[in-house]
Amino acid sequence: MFDHSGIVVGDLARARAFYDAIGKPLGLVSADNGDQAFVFGKSKEEPIPYLWVGTLRPSYWAEGSRTGINQTHIAFIAPSKDAVHAFHEAGIAAGGTDHGAPGPREGAMGYYGAFLLDPDGNNIEAAFRDNLPYLRT
Repeated sequence: MFDHSGIVVGDLARARAFYDAIGKPLGLVSADNGDQAFVFGKSKEEPIPYLWVGTLRPSYWAEGSRTGINQTHIAFIAPSKDAVHAFHEAGIAAGGTDHGAPGPREGAMGYYGAFLLDPDGNNIEAAFRDNLPYLRT
C-alpha cells in the first residue's frame, strides 16, 4: 500500500490511454491534475493512495535524470486472477510491453501477478494475493 508515488512520462496522452486501459480491470481511474499531469487511483471520494503521472520535471530529481532513466516499479492490488489477466491484456492493447505474463510467482506464497512496461519503460504490475483477502479492492 502506498500514499502516493509519481512518474514522469514523455507523452501524457499516450500514458493516460495506457493507465486508463489497465485501470479498468483493477477498479482504478484517472483524473486531471493540470494540463501536464493526471492522478491515477480509486476515486474522487477515496483519493489516496494515488499515482501522479506527468510531463513536468520534478524539483527532487537528481542531476542527469530523465524520463525512463531510473525505471520505476509500481504494483497495483488486483481483486482476482481474472483482473490480473485483464490488466495484462488491456495494457498490451494500449501500447505497453509484456514484462512478465500473468501467473504465480515463486517465493511469494499465494501471489499471482503480471508485469508490463508502460510506454516510457516503467515497470507496472498487477498483484493478486489469495492468502490476504483484506487486500481486495
